[in-house]
Amino acid sequence: MKKKSVVLLMVLVLCTVAVFAQGASEKKADDGHFLFGATYMTMNNPFFVYLNDGIKGIVEAKGDKLVAYDPALDQAKQIAQIEDMIAQGVDAIFLNPVDWQGVRPALDAAKAAGIPIINVDAPVFDEDLVDCIVASNNYNAGVLVAQDVMKRLDAAKIVLLEHPTAKSAIDRTQSFVDTVEGKSQYEIIARQSSNGQIEQAMPVMENIIQAQDTIDVVMGLNDPTAIGALAALEAAKRSDKVLIYGVDGSPDAKKMVSEGRMTATAAQSPIGIGREAANAAYSLLAGQKVEHLILVPITLIDKSNVSDFGLDGWQ
Repeated sequence: MKKKSVVLLMVLVLCTVAVFAQGASEKKADDGHFLFGATYMTMNNPFFVYLNDGIKGIVEAKGDKLVAYDPALDQAKQIAQIEDMIAQGVDAIFLNPVDWQGVRPALDAAKAAGIPIINVDAPVFDEDLVDCIVASNNYNAGVLVAQDVMKRLDAAKIVLLEHPTAKSAIDRTQSFVDTVEGKSQYEIIARQSSNGQIEQAMPVMENIIQAQDTIDVVMGLNDPTAIGALAALEAAKRSDKVLIYGVDGSPDAKKMVSEGRMTATAAQSPIGIGREAANAAYSLLAGQKVEHLILVPITLIDKSNVSDFGLDGWQ
């Protein structure tokens, strides 16, 4: 008899838990408001501010809330931020990883909590642990830059300023390398990391300038890197004959392209990425199927077409 009582008690407990869980789910659906979390590798780059604005515009128009975090290029801090979002009970997370491999513990934690992750701009290494990736066609960015270099110069000594822990940057740099591969007249004389930051790109470029007598091309993984490299070249009075490329299509870069100080920028659409990501999140929460990889096109902006894109703001 005692054994039967214990079994009955266990059944009652399980039923109570099931009813509570169902009630919580129904309450969220009836309420109609969602809480979203977002964390970007750094907010010390206007690209991510615009990306966040793209998400926020969709979310707030629906009466929902978005909370954004800045880990300042610290992967451990970003993992802690995601753990905090999970504790808050967010409905979905928008993630731009600091380290595409190092972010794995946070992906596992979100997966265990049943919270969908929309991976934005820079893909994670463990793509099966995120529900959707929304990014620029980053590989094509490097192809467009390399093709433009070959169109302008018959031969070149090239500097690549990269960011080896961000998949978006890895793709841009690798596609450039792939495009010039086998063409010995295009020589890569230096590859250095700048983590996509102006203040890191400047001293890195200064060191390269001191070590290299001839530099024909600098490709920065993003616009802040290219702008930092330009500052170093101008300070050394060696910018006149150097082709300088960025990736982003930022207002600052477009202005420098229009002035002839930068050669070109492979333009992304951070607002477009944000909007696509937000729409994907709502589709996932509605139980709809979404494409695992959504690529947003990139366009090369140079002096010939910069006026078509406007110097103020971002697309």
